[in-house]
Amino acid sequence: MLTIGVGGGTGSGKTTVVNEILSHLPSQEIMVISHDHYYHDNADLSFEDRAKINFDHPRSIDFDLLISHIKALKAGKTIERPVYCFIAHTRTSEHLALKPRKVIIVEGILALTHSRLRALFDMKIYIHADADERLIRRIKRDILERGRDLEEVLSRYQETLKPMHEQFIEPSKSYADIIIPNMYHNEAAINLVKSAIQNRIRK
Repeated sequence: MLTIGVGGGTGSGKTTVVNEILSHLPSQEIMVISHDHYYHDNADLSFEDRAKINFDHPRSIDFDLLISHIKALKAGKTIERPVYCFIAHTRTSEHLALKPRKVIIVEGILALTHSRLRALFDMKIYIHADADERLIRRIKRDILERGRDLEEVLSRYQETLKPMHEQFIEPSKSYADIIIPNMYHNEAAINLVKSAIQNRIRK
């Protein structure tokens, strides 16, 4: 089993790069796990209190559960991945059963910040993008997909996203085996990752 960690700032293009890596590869052999579904449940808090949580700080992620799930998959076991609702800021009552595959990609802004999780990755990738471009993408996503308003998005960016990026996410780039600069100039790096995945699948 090949396990790949993909990190990078919010709006850096991680999903786009992952999709590009997956193109022309057998989907039945590859699994993508977003660490966003491993935010702590927080169901005991009111909606107002949940909305105030700093979701860009490593403590917002249930890394113990995520790590145990990755280890279980590597051991050939099926996991029950939680399903997180980004509108309600809490997990739903549903779970998604995931069976082991030859390749596991774990992606998220904090994917490379946790030492025990990093230790499970055979390859670590960091997606780098300009700060202004990341902000624009984050605004579009949060307004269109997560029901936020512009004032809320900008306030969260200034108060949490930017300082958390500088404190935790940007420094995690030093752990990466491959740094992909944005999604417009990454053909060589993406082809390198594809080749590694193809070699593991053939084995």
